[in-house]
Amino acid sequence: MLELSGVSASYGSVPAIHDVSITIGEGEAVGLLGANGAGKSTTLRAISSLVKMTSGRIRFAGVDLSTLPPHRIPELGIAHVPEGRQVFPEMTVQENLEIGSYVPRAKAERRRTLELVYGIFPRLADRKKQLAGTMSGGEQQMLAVGRGLMLKPRLLMLDEPSLGLAPVMTDVTFEKIGEIHKMGTAILLVEQNVSRALSLVQRAYVLESGNVIMHGTSAELANNKQVQAAYLGI
Repeated sequence: MLELSGVSASYGSVPAIHDVSITIGEGEAVGLLGANGAGKSTTLRAISSLVKMTSGRIRFAGVDLSTLPPHRIPELGIAHVPEGRQVFPEMTVQENLEIGSYVPRAKAERRRTLELVYGIFPRLADRKKQLAGTMSGGEQQMLAVGRGLMLKPRLLMLDEPSLGLAPVMTDVTFEKIGEIHKMGTAILLVEQNVSRALSLVQRAYVLESGNVIMHGTSAELANNKQVQAAYLGI
């Protein structure tokens, strides 16, 4: 469904990722692992056309994304939940969610999708009229993921969903991501909590200094001594 072939990208003159090649199948859950600055977020931003590629190709469901502007990417069914949640603090929970369904395909089913999101995140239903900026970090993360779901995506890209959350909220967040994946939505997960990420995804790629240095199933990576030493504290 999604294929990155030899993708490189830079911020100005500073290289960020180099020759990155990854694939994600329909309905698959795939992880991007690595330390801070490894290029994980940049890879997501390249898919969303938020950072310009310097070489390579990105295709989604047969469509070449390489020359598309950012606003065209969600129309194809790719939802990007950025690091740091980035909800609209002066808008209510429901208003934040409704913004997520702005593309025509999603807008036509907004009411039905809203019911689905409230079913997955009952706390959002309880607080639909509350200003997003007054919610806890964990609740805002639920809202950010729910807003992504309002797009009715074929691929949901999540950038560090557990960042800054208490352990109990991390558990809830991963449980909900698992539910979303079981519904048939493909997941591309960027996450520094490697053990939790490997418990959720089927395969993962490890990035280091902007390069893919390793790829395998979750079990293979969890049992890899290099991964254990670098990310699992073993």
